[in-house]
Amino acid sequence: MFVRIFRSSDGTVPADVYVFQIAANLLTDRSRRARVRNRFRDQMLLDLDRDIEPIDPHRIAASRERMRAFTSAVSELPDRTRTIFILYKLENMSQETIGRTYGISASAVKQHVAKAMAVMISKMRDAS
Repeated sequence: MFVRIFRSSDGTVPADVYVFQIAANLLTDRSRRARVRNRFRDQMLLDLDRDIEPIDPHRIAASRERMRAFTSAVSELPDRTRTIFILYKLENMSQETIGRTYGISASAVKQHVAKAMAVMISKMRDAS
């Protein structure tokens, strides 16, 4: 506040009036900033709560059971089919890249993936 007085004081306005006006402006600015921050914080809290389900022990247990069934089904696949399935579905490699790596055609990779998917669907249904 005093810095503002020394910078812009030309002596025409009484210092006490000027000081009180600056103090009032600073309080108004502080109040506005606080309102903006509070609105922003409240909006962020609303956004964080949106689309989040509460933690449910039954849902967690069911998800863990499905994950165990999935890993068990993947481990039962033949080695080459399992590796191709993992590279394609989990690592997002293209069928052409996998085919070049294994020296097979992209359609052969597609067949491996289809075979793996059929086994996975069957095993996951049985686990349900």
